[in-house]
Order: sequence, then structure tokens, then C-alpha cells
Amino acid sequence: MEIERTTFGTITIDGKTYEHDVIIRLSGEVARRKKKLSKKYYGTSHVLSKDEAKFLYEDGCEQLILGSGQMGNVHLSPEAETYFARKGCKVLLEPTPKAIHTFNDSRAKKIGLFHITC
Repeated sequence: MEIERTTFGTITIDGKTYEHDVIIRLSGEVARRKKKLSKKYYGTSHVLSKDEAKFLYEDGCEQLILGSGQMGNVHLSPEAETYFARKGCKVLLEPTPKAIHTFNDSRAKKIGLFHITC
């Protein structure tokens, strides 16, 4: 699997372009991000809630690579940070253009979440 590129509002993975935030599962499956899990608490998808963290995490995941948007506006809530730390899952938070390279280069058992706008 390769993330080929991102622009404001798009991400291209293995030749398919998505126009919404995506999650890449341990299996390589690409799914739509469930923003409502965070929006219900914070009124925005720019803060990742513990509920969304629970939805993201899979047993065996060593690393979450979080593409925080083209300008890096997404961050974890303190509760989500604690949740991932308790699971032993290292979180790498980077602007999406940098995070796609980190994801492609990582050999860890990883999940990716990529915010494709701001």
C-alpha cells in the first residue's frame, strides 16, 4: 500500500483518490473517518476524542500516524492521548503532507488517520 499524494481536500492511496478524511487499518483497508465521534464533544473534528481513539485503535497496533491536516490543525484530546499511551500505541502527529511520507516509510504495525483539509 502506498499513499501517493495529498492536496487540500484529497488524498490518493494506491491510485484511488478520496475526498474525505480516511483511516488506514492494520489490514490496509481504507475507511472513512467517523468525525462525529469527536464533533459531539468538541463541535469540531480538529480535536480527536477518546471515543474516536477507541474506534481507531486495533489490538496489535504499535503506532498511530495522524495526519493533522494540510496546515496541522488537528490534535488529540488529553483523554485520547492517555488512551493511546495506556495501549502502548505511539502517536506521531504531523501535518498530512509530511505524515503520508512517515506512513509510507514506517515498518511498524500501524494505523493511519489523515485529515485532508485545514
